[in-house]
Amino acid sequence: MSLTVLGDLNWLAVVVATIAYFALGMVWYAEYAFGRAWQRASGQDLSPPENTSAAVYAIPLLTCFVITLATAMIGNASGTDNIMEGILLGLVVGVGIALPVRMVTGSYDMTKPGPITFAAIGAGYHVVGLTLAGAILGLWT
Repeated sequence: MSLTVLGDLNWLAVVVATIAYFALGMVWYAEYAFGRAWQRASGQDLSPPENTSAAVYAIPLLTCFVITLATAMIGNASGTDNIMEGILLGLVVGVGIALPVRMVTGSYDMTKPGPITFAAIGAGYHVVGLTLAGAILGLWT
């Protein structure tokens, strides 16, 4: 694979998959979903501050873009060209890369009162988010 693959990508699919992945986080970490458990596990009061910086949203959006772009590049290299292959691609990247990385770094974060819960909620978000992104990428390839 080379960086010339960037010219072969469906950039609209990459952008839409990025936005879907990011938007899932707004639901995933909401209080009615995993937000309260994540707050308890993190040991922080994560109520939105009065003066919210754009970085609070920009950094997660950028990271969703980077991992979605990498997933699109892997999908292109592997010939992923339909929704079922896209779902499998997202699961492979999510379960094979994102989940182990999140679990190993989060599980040993002794600054958190619930490191396993904290890591598991974050890992679950990435597995589901990458599966969603993979489905979009596979569908639009």
